[in-house]
Amino acid sequence: MGGVRWAFPCASWRPRREEWLLAARLVQPEEKERIGRLVFARDAKAALAGRLLMRKLIAEKLCIPWNEIHLQRTSKGKPFLANAILSACSNYNFNVSHQGDYAVLAAEPELQVGVDVMKTSLPGSSSIPNFFHIMKRQFTETEWGVIKSMNNEWMQLDMFHRHWALKESFLKAIGVGIGFNLQRIEFNVSPLQLEIGKVYKETQMLLDGDKEEEWTFEETRLDDYHHVAVALGKQEGYGQQHSDVCSTEPNQPQFTILTFEDLVASGIPIAPEDSACWDNFCSKQETPVKQSSHSR
Repeated sequence: MGGVRWAFPCASWRPRREEWLLAARLVQPEEKERIGRLVFARDAKAALAGRLLMRKLIAEKLCIPWNEIHLQRTSKGKPFLANAILSACSNYNFNVSHQGDYAVLAAEPELQVGVDVMKTSLPGSSSIPNFFHIMKRQFTETEWGVIKSMNNEWMQLDMFHRHWALKESFLKAIGVGIGFNLQRIEFNVSPLQLEIGKVYKETQMLLDGDKEEEWTFEETRLDDYHHVAVALGKQEGYGQQHSDVCSTEPNQPQFTILTFEDLVASGIPIAPEDSACWDNFCSKQETPVKQSSHSR
């Protein structure tokens, strides 16, 4: 049972009525209600895709029937599997992220995992220099030096989002959120340019100024606009034989782009069909109205 990297292009998904109603039957009722309360269709699609990714993973890799999977959330909102499982699978970790046009999942059998996807896009109502000024405290001077060394503002913004994805992946892996001082972690990114579809592991992290040897960071460009970072760390108390992060996953799994049919292939409905769920979805605006004249 090796690592998994999946991505679903939720923004380009235009669900038919039967697809949306099926998908809604494949998640727990409280999650369906939570998704129904989201204001924009874009966010509802991404949230639903994230839940389907998790359930597909658990059904196919841990062999728990889809309709018996019970997901709960930690006090910080991180989903986890509440089912009792075999001890051989007890260290199987997964994490999801959705932002921009994709929902992504990363999973590993023996490592802490955090994943983050970021889409490079122009800041809403601010110029790029002003946006960087607002975000100044989120990165170290060294990181800002790399970001601002890029040839033009768009490339600088792209490097900004690459750094952001790296930081978020680490925070998600260790289970902390708002309140963590992001200047405690510093990334030395390598190489500066990433080819689409290739997996890179050269980037290194400093924590409180010291090089962090027990963490590996995978980086991938899904396309021209989307960076994905996967943080992989040793699980506390898991044993010295697993102390070398790289040795537990010699292969560098690429992200597999899934179709809707892939997402629901193992699905067993949990609840009866609810036609009001489709009406609710159709009433949503796709995205917020842009407040800026910037566009691409």
